[in-house]
This record gives sequence, structure tokens and C-alpha cells, in this order.
Amino acid sequence: MNSFFAWLMGIVAAVIPGLGHSGAPSWNGYVEVDYVYAAAPSAGTITSLPIAEGQQVKQGDVLFVLDPSQQQAQYDAAKARADAAEATLKNLQTGSRQEEIDVTKAQLSKAQADLNLAQQNLARSQDLYDRGLIAIAKLDAYKTTVQSAQSAVDQLQAQLKVQELPARDAQQIAAEASLAAAQADAVNARAALDNRTVTAPEAGRIERLFFKQGEVANAGVPVVSLSGADAMKINFYVSEIDRQKFALGQQVHVTCDGCADGLTATISHFASDPQFTPPIIYSRDERNRLVFQTEAILDNQSGILPGQPVSIGFVQ
Repeated sequence: MNSFFAWLMGIVAAVIPGLGHSGAPSWNGYVEVDYVYAAAPSAGTITSLPIAEGQQVKQGDVLFVLDPSQQQAQYDAAKARADAAEATLKNLQTGSRQEEIDVTKAQLSKAQADLNLAQQNLARSQDLYDRGLIAIAKLDAYKTTVQSAQSAVDQLQAQLKVQELPARDAQQIAAEASLAAAQADAVNARAALDNRTVTAPEAGRIERLFFKQGEVANAGVPVVSLSGADAMKINFYVSEIDRQKFALGQQVHVTCDGCADGLTATISHFASDPQFTPPIIYSRDERNRLVFQTEAILDNQSGILPGQPVSIGFVQ
């Protein structure tokens, strides 16, 4: 008798759907893509666009290049100012160049020779004056010549000492500050120049190109959209009761029309606020109308397309 009733219930369940044992629970959702947008850091003309829609790129591959002429000129000028500031600081730290010192030494040698000659002439003139052979005016002229030659020697000796000394501390501090500022300007200019070449932030597939080569892209405006390795995810909605059956990191089964068997996804996000509900009082009878958005990243990113309706179930 029991076998007869079991057979009868099987026939009824086959004829009238919904009778008999309920199937495994499932939830409906759809596939969505999180895009990464590559934008121009500053406005400029796109001079190179070596990619195409649908192309796979690796992290660091060039996506597009903006006209770098203005930034190149700014960097060259900043680099030149930094080099000049560095040369000034070195000059203050070491004193005059060796060539300048050599010139001063040569002038000092000549002045010393002139002084020796003037002293000899003065000695002879003094002897002649003592013997009454020349006038006092002649002797005074030789004395003046010696004094002038001595002053020239003293001046060149003092100049040589100054050239061989480094600059004062205050001058060096000012020069160091000027060098640091010039180097910072050069670093900023180099960064602005490097930013004219935009590379892929991660490996993925080129989805859309919003500009063509030769067009002007404004700062912050996306030029390329890229779908990364974990870009495709499942969006589905669970009720307030079913929400307790899921947890972050839990793996779920994914099925869809025409999709490969064995697709799975890993839950990555739960919305904290209910979705698609009218203003209601959260009573025991009414709260079953609440649904919560849930996201799960597809473990296998191939074999399924964005926008595809899917069904979610527990992994058996």
C-alpha cells in the first residue's frame, strides 16, 4: 500500500508542477562588470593609442600617450636651473676655480718682481742722494714707486687668500636652499612628463575607447575602460530570512542558459541596507518583503558574459 501511494504521488508531482518535494533553493541575479577607467592626468592631445577594444593587456602596458612637448620643455628648464644651483653651491664650497687662482698667483709674482726692482732703484737713489748727485725730488719719486709696488703686492696676496677660502656659512646655506628648491621643481617636472604616458594599472581586457588618436582629452576624463582579472561579479538579492544562510567568502553555484557547467562564485559583499522595498513598518509579517543586495566574484571569469541572467544556489 505504501509503495502504491508513493507511486501515485510521483505521478501527480510529474503532472502538476509544485507538488511533491521542493528543489534546492536558488536565487536570481545577473552578471556585472567592474571597470577600471584610465584617465588623462592633465589635458593634452593624444599622440599615440596603441590598443584596440577587446585586446588583452598586461599591467604596465602603454594605453595611450599625450603630447609631451610642453612638459619636456618645463623639465629641461627645471633641470638646467637645478644644475646651475648645484654649480653655484660647489663654487661656494670650494672657493674660486683653480684657473682664477693661477691668474692671481701670476699677477702676484709680477707685483713682487716690480717691488724688488723698485726697492733696488730706491737703494741706488739713496746712495746717489747721500753723495749729492741727485735732488731730493728724485729720491721721493723712487720712494713713492716702492710704496705703490708694495700696495699692489699686499692687495694681490689678500685677494689670493679670499679665492682659496670657501664662502661664508650663510651664503652656503642660501645656496643649499636654492639647490633643494630647484631639484624639487625638476622632480615635479619629471613626474608631469612621465604622466604623459598612461599605462595599464592591472592586467585585463580593453572594453571601450572613448577617444581617438589626435583628439584632446581633458584632465580626469576617462580615455580607456579596462576590465581586470576579477572584474566580473554576480549581483543577486536574498530575502531577510535567506540572508542568514550566506557568509562572506562563501562559495556559491552559478548556472545560466548556455553557460558551462560547474561555474562558481565567492561572496564578496553584503549590502547593509535593504533594496527595492516600499516604506513599511519592519514588523514580523512585513519584513519578509525585504531583500538585500549581495555580490559574489566569479571564480572563473571566462565562459560567461556581462549582463547574463544567472541563478545562484548552494555548492553541493
